[in-house]
Amino acid sequence: MLIAQLSDPHLRPAGELYRGLVDSNAMFAAALDQLDRLDPQPDLVLLSGDLVEEGTEAEYAQAASLLARLRAPILAIPGNHDSRDGFRRCFAHHPHLPASGPLHFAADGFGPLRVLGLDVTVPGAHHGEMDAAAYAWLEARLAEQPGRPTLIMMHQPPFASGIPFIDPYRCHHGERLAAIVARHPSVERILCGNLHRFMQLRFAGTLLMTAPSTTTALALRLSPDAEPASYVEPPAMLLHHWRKETGLVTHLMPIGTFRGPLPFF
Repeated sequence: MLIAQLSDPHLRPAGELYRGLVDSNAMFAAALDQLDRLDPQPDLVLLSGDLVEEGTEAEYAQAASLLARLRAPILAIPGNHDSRDGFRRCFAHHPHLPASGPLHFAADGFGPLRVLGLDVTVPGAHHGEMDAAAYAWLEARLAEQPGRPTLIMMHQPPFASGIPFIDPYRCHHGERLAAIVARHPSVERILCGNLHRFMQLRFAGTLLMTAPSTTTALALRLSPDAEPASYVEPPAMLLHHWRKETGLVTHLMPIGTFRGPLPFF
């Protein structure tokens, strides 16, 4: 089973630039081109939040237009820049999304891996929150199929990255998530977005990863007084490859056209 994870495209209405500087729509289209060239094709595409920048209907119309070309099914969760209502309307044809409230979902029918979408966004705020309701929902879902390999997808990661200007926007009360995951060894990965960089760490006995943005990269500045900044670095996506004999292998895949293929050496 091959799963592609795209994150934080921050799409804009047709013809508009992200922050007035970067063509996020064209960069996301390039990511979709990359997916189209993959052989084999992904069995599933995950979108880990901040699909659009301002949560407007025009942005979601642009998102729907771009995503219509994907051949693989899509599972998506909102980020802090999304509007839950607009997001819900954009993915109204996705029966796994609830009709009201947080956009948690449990997806069982796409292959050997189960995917749980955990919506930790707080409307009107940029940080995430692992509140009591999210805790209860996740505990119940993991208890349903305790032996099945499972991915948890959420937007804000529940840890401090060391980049001071983004860490206030992490998922608060990450210790609640850790307590649940530690009791469920079937959790293969926790997959996040929000940080616009690839990061990996051990978390509650499993691996937690953040996907890079298809648009800009957050400046890797670790000084406590670092000034906030972003760069137009080479964008990338994550490819999660599940095989029974090896389990889940994750690849960081740059987006673009590069010299090659060259002779193997």
